[in-house]
Amino acid sequence: MTSDSPASTDPDGRRTIMWFRRDLRLRDNPALLEACAEGAVLPLFVLDPHLWGPAGPSRRAYLAASLRALDAGLRALGAPGLQVVRGDPARRVPLAARAAGAARVHVAADFGPYGRRRDEAVERALGEAGVELVRTGSPYAVPPGEVVNGSGDHYRVFTPFYRAWQQQERPDPVPAPRHGAWVALEADTTEIPDPPLPPGLELPEAGEDATRDRWADFLEHRVDDYDEERNLPGTDGTSRMSVHLKYGEVHPRQLLADLARRRSTGAATYAKELGWREFYADVLWHQPRTAREYYKTQYANLAYDEPGELFAAWQEGRTGFPVVDAGMRQLRSVGWMHNRVRMITASFLVKDLHVEWQHGARHFLHWLADGDLASNNHGWQWVAGSGTDPSPFFRVFNPTGQGRKFDPDGSYVRRWVAELADPEQVPDPHEPSSEVRAAVGYPEPVVDHAEERREALARWERIR
Repeated sequence: MTSDSPASTDPDGRRTIMWFRRDLRLRDNPALLEACAEGAVLPLFVLDPHLWGPAGPSRRAYLAASLRALDAGLRALGAPGLQVVRGDPARRVPLAARAAGAARVHVAADFGPYGRRRDEAVERALGEAGVELVRTGSPYAVPPGEVVNGSGDHYRVFTPFYRAWQQQERPDPVPAPRHGAWVALEADTTEIPDPPLPPGLELPEAGEDATRDRWADFLEHRVDDYDEERNLPGTDGTSRMSVHLKYGEVHPRQLLADLARRRSTGAATYAKELGWREFYADVLWHQPRTAREYYKTQYANLAYDEPGELFAAWQEGRTGFPVVDAGMRQLRSVGWMHNRVRMITASFLVKDLHVEWQHGARHFLHWLADGDLASNNHGWQWVAGSGTDPSPFFRVFNPTGQGRKFDPDGSYVRRWVAELADPEQVPDPHEPSSEVRAAVGYPEPVVDHAEERREALARWERIR
């Protein structure tokens, strides 16, 4: 073990660990400030096989890039860099604490089903070694479990949750540490991974500096029009901050503080979207089974089809429904999909192809760089009619009508479906004729929407 940072000293010999997880930033990181105030800090990240294994190419690549940015930021503070180890955190964190001579391990609390179990196991293992796990802050403006109704129970509907959530006190953002003492592990560390990207997959720049630049650009140019333009996938009207929130390159309280100064309808609408993120995290905290099971259990009795060739066509963006295919191709190209199109593609899978939402949710999590369990899976349940505040099951999106409504000039479809890009060959990108489809090599629709809508509603009537 070394403690040779030229920019710091360790006069009292006290050592502690900052275990980074979903807070890959230096600014506005209360747990990091707590660690720095206590003594020399070992900045630690654990590559957990339980999380790394199921992650798809987008999340792996983005996480690695974010870790490299954090490592560079730590080195700029005089630290020896981010110390990365691989394995079960319940084993690796206590080993790191022993190697560093640390009496405490600082973290931001994790409220996800696996994160809670993991932290409990780490806490037990640390306790056996006389080391304390200290939780400071969380990835949320208001930690899950804190917003309750008058009877002390949690909210099951968004609107009253949001009203109560708005009234909660939130601490102000805090600065990054300006100096500190640091320690490093002498052995048994691993390099930050550099996983290959599939051909054609492009991800946004990672790291808190890139995040701040993207957020500043959104505040300056687009936030005031967000209420109108957020539903138009062909318009650059969203912030694309979801991936940065996923990895904690920025904290939502910073976004909320900036939005409060804007005083526009767009800023208020954006703050409400952050409220949805926190609502879904709260629901998952209270009912962790809903990560995989139906929130409204009666929908488990609905008749579904096993995923097969039609499911593969949906995954690969070759259903013959242009806006659906555009969304699924965007997903594989940039590890992200516009939220309005997420709803359209999800509805098509569940109600036109009659495939259970869990299959689609897994596919999204595999490809989304911003894949967040609570937001993704409860968003799918909303579309499937089985979640909180659900879209009624009888509301079956017509993909062609949705395309015309939200992509009126066809720019979104033309961007992501290359066969339909040329307006001279394809005058109507939302409903090209059979002749046009044949000429440009674009498939016919895999199903008849009107017929499948009737079938979906018939199945639903049987469980009402």
